[in-house]
Amino acid sequence: MRRRSGTIAAVGAAFAAGVVVGPLVAAWAQEGSRAETYRLLNLFGDVFERIRAEYVEPVNDRDAIENAIQGMLSGLDPHSSYLNPRMYRDMQVQTRGEFGGLGIEVTQEGGFIKVISPIDDTPAARAGVRPGDLITHLNGNSVQGLTLQEAVEQMRGERGTSIRLTIRREGAERPIELSITRDVIRPQIVRFRLEGGDIGYIRISSFNEQTEAALRRAMQQIRQQAGNNLRGLVLDLRNNPGGLLDQAVQIADDFLDQGEIVSTRARRQEDGQRWNARPGDIAQGLPIVVLINSGSASASEIVAGALQDHRRAIVMGVKSFGKGSVQTVMPIPGNGAIRLTTARYYTPSGRSIQATGIEPDIEVLATREDTSAAAIARREREADLRRALRNDNGAQRPQAAAPPPPPPMNLPPGLLERVQRMPAEGAPAFDPARPETDHQLQQAVQLLRGIAAAPAPQRRAGR
Repeated sequence: MRRRSGTIAAVGAAFAAGVVVGPLVAAWAQEGSRAETYRLLNLFGDVFERIRAEYVEPVNDRDAIENAIQGMLSGLDPHSSYLNPRMYRDMQVQTRGEFGGLGIEVTQEGGFIKVISPIDDTPAARAGVRPGDLITHLNGNSVQGLTLQEAVEQMRGERGTSIRLTIRREGAERPIELSITRDVIRPQIVRFRLEGGDIGYIRISSFNEQTEAALRRAMQQIRQQAGNNLRGLVLDLRNNPGGLLDQAVQIADDFLDQGEIVSTRARRQEDGQRWNARPGDIAQGLPIVVLINSGSASASEIVAGALQDHRRAIVMGVKSFGKGSVQTVMPIPGNGAIRLTTARYYTPSGRSIQATGIEPDIEVLATREDTSAAAIARREREADLRRALRNDNGAQRPQAAAPPPPPPMNLPPGLLERVQRMPAEGAPAFDPARPETDHQLQQAVQLLRGIAAAPAPQRRAGR
């Protein structure tokens, strides 16, 4: 990786200086045995020189080269991109669990900025930003023509400064204007409480360097509060956009005693990796329900898929986002970094969830309106993004069909039939401050209590 990054940086520097370094380019072309590569690099140099000489206004060489690199990467798939030095620093800060801005996970679609999920307890969440919102303007200026990174950079800023977002929302008759004051984002990535004194509830909102340690603290405190009454655990990964792969692996490992957690397959077979669980289950065998929805992506899907395949948990909710690719951040010394898609990941049974997502074991809708055509259209997923990688289930395994589905849940008789797929007609609207209005959560709690109440030989159902 370092060698490739150095080559890109060197070529970029050569073009920025307004020259084509013949030996360097020729060496690259010879290495790939592609005379066409040499011709195309000369084409790039010719276009660059024409822009420098004849564009209506003077062009900054660095900006032109960075734009070219950004276009080269963003043209590959929705998640590869160039990070200039400032963006790279911001990303490192965010990965540590603290950054300045609004608190939203976004992608780009149709020239606009689409909200994947607002992060809990951030200015964006408090202002009412919702998953699926399309941000069309920032401070009155259209986001069309901006790269995703440029838009993100504009939304970030010093604590106490404000930005005006214009949002287009499905079902709203006119654009929504929101003025949001930036803050230092220190999201509480793990929240927990007891439901009814006997069911532990843990919500993970993202995966950064602090997530697994926070999960262990939450589990410890739940046990202290519940004493011997703890009967099950709800792991809420709804609207969790993902994050660090190693944190997803560690969290899945926390609930598994053995077996594969996830594997990755890259362009070269030798670059693939596999992670296996170590002995030790912090839930000590208690039944688990994992809640997912269309905002559950990437690292969330790794955890849900691993626990589902091993039947360590029952997955409930609606199909997840379907981001089954791995991005590697490759620093370019003195010039930021590139974020490059380098592999697909696979659940223990060999499923690639790229562009398909995790199907819940039990589908439970958040609202009755979720069955409408408009609601279904709002659930944009990875497969809907331009240039999304294809799903290759079965393609890399000789004489193999698609991977098998997870084994049966083996629930106690009659328990599955008592799960209500949608709220009752006239049920109160969902209010985050009132857990009793969260239909998916309440169905998870009732399911866990039903498992715990079953005769002893059946209490391992879901494992």
